[in-house]
Formats: sequence, C-alpha cells, structure tokens
Amino acid sequence: MKKIPFIYGITLLLLFSVGCSKKDGISSDLSFLNSTGSNAIAKIFEISNDNSGNVKITPTGEGVSSFTINFGHGTGASASATIAPGASATHSYPEGTYTVSIVAKDIAGKTTTTTYPLTLTYRAPENLAVKIQSDMKISATALYAQSFLVYYGDVPNEVGTALAIGQTLPAHIYPAGGPYDLKVVAKSGGAATSQKITTLFGLPLTFEVPTMNYFFGTFGGGQGFATVDNPNASGLNTSAKVGKFTRGFESWSGTYSPLNIPINFAQGNKIKVLVYNPDPAMIGKKLNMELESGVSGTGATANGVGVLKVPITQSGVWEELVFDYSTISAIPATARFGQLVLRFNDSADGAGAIIYIDNIRFTN
Repeated sequence: MKKIPFIYGITLLLLFSVGCSKKDGISSDLSFLNSTGSNAIAKIFEISNDNSGNVKITPTGEGVSSFTINFGHGTGASASATIAPGASATHSYPEGTYTVSIVAKDIAGKTTTTTYPLTLTYRAPENLAVKIQSDMKISATALYAQSFLVYYGDVPNEVGTALAIGQTLPAHIYPAGGPYDLKVVAKSGGAATSQKITTLFGLPLTFEVPTMNYFFGTFGGGQGFATVDNPNASGLNTSAKVGKFTRGFESWSGTYSPLNIPINFAQGNKIKVLVYNPDPAMIGKKLNMELESGVSGTGATANGVGVLKVPITQSGVWEELVFDYSTISAIPATARFGQLVLRFNDSADGAGAIIYIDNIRFTN
C-alpha cells in the first residue's frame, strides 16, 4: 500500500509537464496572416506649376508596412523610392506621359502593385524681358523659363544662340545694312515657348519701317522731332515718311537717338543724309552731326570727338549732305558709337526753324 502514493505523484508530475510545454497565450498557428493584406491603395500627385518637373507622390493604403514607388522615369537608384506609410517621395520629370507603379507591402510580406498614369505639360514662360546692353550684349528674364534662344536676324537659316538663365551673351557686331529683327525665345523645358521680337535701331534710318521705334529724344526748350509725311515727295526723295526737326530756343538745342546697333566705322567713313529746307532764309545754316556713347575698347570714341558741320545750300528741294569722318584723325577705323546727335544752326539762339531729314546711311 505504500507504493500507491508514489505512483500517483509521478502521474501528476507528468501531467503538469505536458500541460506547460507551451507558453500561455502563444500559439504556433500563424495561418491568420494569410488572410491579411494591403487594401484601399491610392496615391496623391502634387505637380509643381513652375516648370521644374517636380512631382510629390504620397501613397495611401490600409495594412501597409511600406511602399515602393517606381517613378516610370530615371535609371538605377533614382528610378524608385521605398518609403514608410504617411511619407512622400519627390521626382523631377521632363514634360511627357509616364506610368507610375506603387508596390504596397503588408506585414506578412505580401505585395500589391497598382499603376497610375501621370502627364506633365509645362506652361509657356511669362513676362519675357530682353535687355540689350552696349554693343548688343543680350540677356533675358522670364517667369517659368528654363533657358533662351537668341536669333540676331542677320544671317539666313539661323539656328539660334543658347542663352542660359542669368547669362549675358558677348558683343555681337552686325553687318552693314538692316534693319534687323532680334528674336529671343523663352523655352519652358517642354513644347511651350514664348518670344519677343525687337526691330533694331541703327543705320540706315529711313523712317519707313512701321515696327521700328524711330526714337529721337530732344534737349533744349522748344526742341522737337517727329516722324511725319514727306512735305515734298519729289526729286532725290519720294519716300512716304521723313523726320521733322524743329529748332529749340537755345543754341545748343538738338536731338539724340540711342542706337541698338552702333555706328561702325569699319563699315564706312562717311554718313550721308537727305535734307529738305522749306525756308530760303536758312540757306547757309549748318546741320551738326555728332557721335556719342563710344563703345569701350574700340579706340578714341569719347563724346565731342565725332562732330562735323555741313551747310544747307538749297531751299524747296531735297539735297544730300555728306559728313566725311575720314577727315577726323582721332577716330580710328575700329571705332563704334552708340548715339547719333543732330543740331541745327547752333551759332545763334532762336526757335521755330524747321528742316526735314531722311535716309541717314553709311557709305565709303
């Protein structure tokens, strides 16, 4: 009878050991993970409107442990990004159409792939402004522009000169003749562009081109200058439009005209101008032609160097006056001037005298 308690104790110990072979509350059955997954997968595209091509992509979904975004553009590491839920990735796209795929991974390692179309269309640049500095040095600015192309307009089939943001192109020397249309094209980085065309102001001056700004500023009280109809379309000058010069009060009165294309003495040494004097009392009075705003680096081009005076010899008809700058030794053959100044009868005060001018041109 004494052996019975011992056998009973061994039995209880074995039962206890078997019952405690697994930790309480933990099961080896993980089959429930097979029923989990990512769902409600979506995306948010935030497309920049500044032509940078930047697109911010924010995936969303339920039961996701990570997202891998394949941008549909780029190579290597730049072609995709893996992010945590709630995060975003930004990629820069050229203009075009792309397919973006988002791979959602759940906690069990299962993946779900969803694709989305993405189209980027760049906007045309706005507020294009062209700056023309001395000797035709060009720069430009525009909102949403990635770069520019400059067409000087002086050669056929011109391909354009690339101009970067913040860059100033070097001097451009135009051949004799013209006028020339300077065209600057602002590029968006895509198909859209905008452009600005400026008809350049230089010799010859004929007052006949509607798009050209024939600007002649004035100095001195009562001084005037305007583009008008030809008062006597006959003889040497049958053109429709001419310049009207009205003499100011002071002897130093006159007009000035800044020229986009500088007067270039490498292209000639004489300037000719047609003059019409309606008043016989003005016969013998002199027209001054003065050159100012010398271009740096081209020799003696200081103001006051290029001054010549030629008398009017007729009245009631058009005549040609010749200003021969080869007689001024201080002006080298390489000289260029950016401003033309005209004065008339500067030996006396008085106002009201009128003369007409036309066809100011270079010749040898």
